[in-house]
Amino acid sequence: MTPSTQILGGLPSSKPTAVEHVERLAVTLLSERGEASGAQVARELHQALLALDPEGRHRFQRYLASEFQPDRAALRRAAERYLAETTAEAAAALAQAADPPRQELLRRMNMAPGGTGALIAMRSELTAHLHEEPELKLLDADLRHLLSSWFNRGFLELRRIDWQSPAAVLEKLIAYEAVHEITGWDDLRRRLAPDRRCFAFFHPALPGEPLIFVEVALVQGLAAAMPPLLARGKDEETAQAQAARADTAIFYSISNCQDGLRGISFGNFLIKQVVEELQAELPQLKRFSTLSPVPGFRRWLMQRLAEESGPDRALLPELENDGWWHDLAQSEKMRPALMRQCALYLTRPPSPEIRVDPVARFHLGNGARLERINWLGNTARRAIQESFGIMVNYLYDLDSIEDNHEVFVRDGTIVRSPAVATLLEA
Repeated sequence: MTPSTQILGGLPSSKPTAVEHVERLAVTLLSERGEASGAQVARELHQALLALDPEGRHRFQRYLASEFQPDRAALRRAAERYLAETTAEAAAALAQAADPPRQELLRRMNMAPGGTGALIAMRSELTAHLHEEPELKLLDADLRHLLSSWFNRGFLELRRIDWQSPAAVLEKLIAYEAVHEITGWDDLRRRLAPDRRCFAFFHPALPGEPLIFVEVALVQGLAAAMPPLLARGKDEETAQAQAARADTAIFYSISNCQDGLRGISFGNFLIKQVVEELQAELPQLKRFSTLSPVPGFRRWLMQRLAEESGPDRALLPELENDGWWHDLAQSEKMRPALMRQCALYLTRPPSPEIRVDPVARFHLGNGARLERINWLGNTARRAIQESFGIMVNYLYDLDSIEDNHEVFVRDGTIVRSPAVATLLEA
């Protein structure tokens, strides 16, 4: 029995609870009546959801995941037809029968003003429960499927953000920066100076809400360390002169802003379009590179050293000494082994047993080349905890992006520079 026949077939006389009221609105929205007055019912549904506490919303999410399933009899008939005919029409009918009514309900919920943002918020709330309640993955999968369609590249708008952008947007940059914390308005102003660029994707359903943004430094040569990029104190004239002399654009921070859109990739489109924008504005730029963290390196190396024998195992007690990176003699002693191990970590071919570093996977999958590994490129506490301060340049060579992408996706080949290859041979 479907939710609609359960509820609409005979409403009980007792006053429903707040969650039951929301459930009934969902059934109404999916009914013929809901189709006729969808926006109004969807608005009422979202208002009722907002009035629920977190536990109430969680109950409603479980209800969405467990109800609104495909009609089993219709699905069986469509499957038997496809097995008998194997035609395109039979396949289409099977796909239609397998499409859960829940997806149509979510589409109708999206008709209300602010509906898209509410569904993104719902998916964000699901995150905390997916591990303990795997049945919620059905709802999560449906939301991801629909959001992937609604947030495809054709709907995204690239905007440059500068100091003249609305204050509400600038505040969101401070709040959403996920790689290098923005410590206040002065820090933000430096990152939006004339020798810096910041671009973000926006969507018409979320006005004023960046989906993802990238921070860029205009410099000469490949940047090897973060402190010069984050340093303050340049006046506007000096910064403008730096931009005019720059031959390299360094992408030093990429931050996703909407947790409810996790798994929906915007970054590959963002980087490629920003490269085009920068080329048009500053044709003297010859190189486009990142200065990236290596978030999985420390965890991988400590496990490797603990489990395996070899000369590098002697690093273990040294690495556990706090502050070794401030001691020049000590850090130089450790440098060759750590650089070699990092090169090994970043060039392991991906497989079901080997997880590629997430930042490396993103850039290599976009067609970048593993260009250079930089010793103590960032000695902030987080960077030391993640990668012993090591940072990486991934180079976007416009003439080879497509080829690099193809070989990485096809067989896991990681295109690397001679400098990285030399580290592996050390």
